[in-house]
Amino acid sequence: MSTDTPDTEPDCDFQPGCDAIDLIIQPREKDLGGFSVRRTLPTKTRKMVGPWIFFDHMGPAEFPPGKGINVRPHPHINLATVTYLFAGEILHRDSLGSYQPIVPGDINLMVAGSGIVHSERERPEVTAVPHQLHGLQLWLALPEQDEEIAPAFYHYPGASIPTADVNGVAVRVLMGSAYGLTSPVKTYAQTLYVEAELKAGQRLTLPNCAERAIYVAKGELQLKDTTVPEHAMVILHARDGVVITANADSRIALIGGETMSKRYIEWNFISSRKERIEQAKQDWQAGRFAKVVGDEDEFIPYP
Repeated sequence: MSTDTPDTEPDCDFQPGCDAIDLIIQPREKDLGGFSVRRTLPTKTRKMVGPWIFFDHMGPAEFPPGKGINVRPHPHINLATVTYLFAGEILHRDSLGSYQPIVPGDINLMVAGSGIVHSERERPEVTAVPHQLHGLQLWLALPEQDEEIAPAFYHYPGASIPTADVNGVAVRVLMGSAYGLTSPVKTYAQTLYVEAELKAGQRLTLPNCAERAIYVAKGELQLKDTTVPEHAMVILHARDGVVITANADSRIALIGGETMSKRYIEWNFISSRKERIEQAKQDWQAGRFAKVVGDEDEFIPYP
């Protein structure tokens, strides 16, 4: 959903209270026109966690009738977007002809590859009444050998996402494998994306991988002597047996995966090659990207 160039100013506070912690990132507020997002990745100190290169927490936002999400067509290359809602609905359209309302619990995976254009709006029946929006949107860097694959769109209804009760904690494995479950969502590199809801006092042992982080969408966590506040992201070292405790009713997202090579990011473009981003900028400015089917009249100019 980003339509600005993500800044990379330092937003990190090092927390030595727990030896499992690398650093804690405090989000930056971004106004996307009518609603705000909290952005935790990328920062100057930490660009990626595994293949994850971008992390936005949207809302919660309340809209009166006639208002809502209205993101005009814009392009992406060499990445995949992953949209997951807690509340509300987004209407996804793209240059492949996809038309898909996204509702809470669904996973919406759009693979940009060599280039795609999409818009994120709302259906008229949604905007006709008071409504809300709350969720997460992340970007995955595609492995270098897959950066220029054909663009694709995949939608996974919430009922297809595996769930488990882990010692009383409700867990959903959105991507990858954890807690004996494997998500059906397509991946291109080793990728982990897990949601968990903990009641105050509950504990959860985290799955391990090469790189990983926890985002506290709601509540507050404790890792030994370190308190992780609401809306913060904690970057963890790779080690087994890391346990989190909820100090309050909490909702978390655990992301991670294999270490990736360096990526460059500018506006809505990411790539392992600076020259590829320059080409994409020229293509967008010259109108060489395909148009969004059913949403051909508007677009977001390159800033």
